Amino acid sequence: MSYTIHGIQHLGVGVPDHAQAWKWYRKFFGMDIPLFNDEAGAPLMTIYTKGDVISKRAAMVLNIKGGCAMEVVSPTTFKATHADVSHQLGDLGISVGFVKSPDVKNAFSFFKENDANVISDLLKTPNGWDTFYVKDLNGLIWQIIPADDFYTNHSHPTGGTAGCSTGVSNMDKAISFYGLLGYDEIISDQSGVFTDWEKLPGGTGNFRRVLLSQKKPSGGGFSKLAGKSYVELVQDLSERKPVKIYEDRLWGDIGFVHLGFDVRDMKSLGVKLQEAGHGFTCDTKDVLSMGESTRVHCTYCEDPDGTLIEMIEVYKIPIIEKLGFYLNVEKRKPSQPLPDWMIKALRFTRVKD
Repeated sequence: MSYTIHGIQHLGVGVPDHAQAWKWYRKFFGMDIPLFNDEAGAPLMTIYTKGDVISKRAAMVLNIKGGCAMEVVSPTTFKATHADVSHQLGDLGISVGFVKSPDVKNAFSFFKENDANVISDLLKTPNGWDTFYVKDLNGLIWQIIPADDFYTNHSHPTGGTAGCSTGVSNMDKAISFYGLLGYDEIISDQSGVFTDWEKLPGGTGNFRRVLLSQKKPSGGGFSKLAGKSYVELVQDLSERKPVKIYEDRLWGDIGFVHLGFDVRDMKSLGVKLQEAGHGFTCDTKDVLSMGESTRVHCTYCEDPDGTLIEMIEVYKIPIIEKLGFYLNVEKRKPSQPLPDWMIKALRFTRVKD
């Protein structure tokens, strides 16, 4: 079997207070369905935690309306903090998370009426999308983007996540790397000063922005729910030297900690990435159990600028744990979407405020 990368599965965020952060994401992004929500050690991540095995609470959450998931990570052995220095667009790492909406103008009104920290007006992206930007309660920047591929007509004004914007130092190398991960379609490639960024940190500078997506998505269990996703590569064209967002920091500190991809046949993928110079930096090497109901194989690699990429091969996840409904992915064809009844059954696990 050759490897398959289905696409972006989730965007990981580090937060200091798990309960508060997740409540905010439920209210504004509709991320109220937990696939898991557990506290455990993170021995896999010692390379990114200065050799210490930390503990953390992590919840993989999604919006039944549609979109990719979010992993909310809060360390319990130390307090997640911001960087000592201020970062700006073009710094190396993930600086903006994407969230999809069927009606960006309606979402803008919802955020305003509910006193969210909206940091821009309604704007147009370089490729003509309606958009706006908002900061969450920990100061992370999110961009609301339009979409028309939602799984359900759930009433929340947004769906789930849809990718991110990440700073790079060499655009050609970055395009090649993310193409290897299946994001091989260039939606937009523009350089200059961008009006939609003028209110963002460093946004009045000169940048090259390349928006990537997948030419031929390969399906997968949650493909109907996830829909289309994007990676925007951002290169600072000024004489300023970008800095790494997680330089001298710990995995789990406040920020976008990683971008997660849904894969099949991890071993074959590892060989391919190693050949390309992006071998796994950490690897569970076998099945990782997250309680009784979740079994996965997790690895990490880095993009050319050190941004963390998590690869997840799922073997077993709960659908309705209380009723004993589980998904055994090993028994399914890699490209086969989950049946509608199974995905829609997730609504019975919704956390309500």
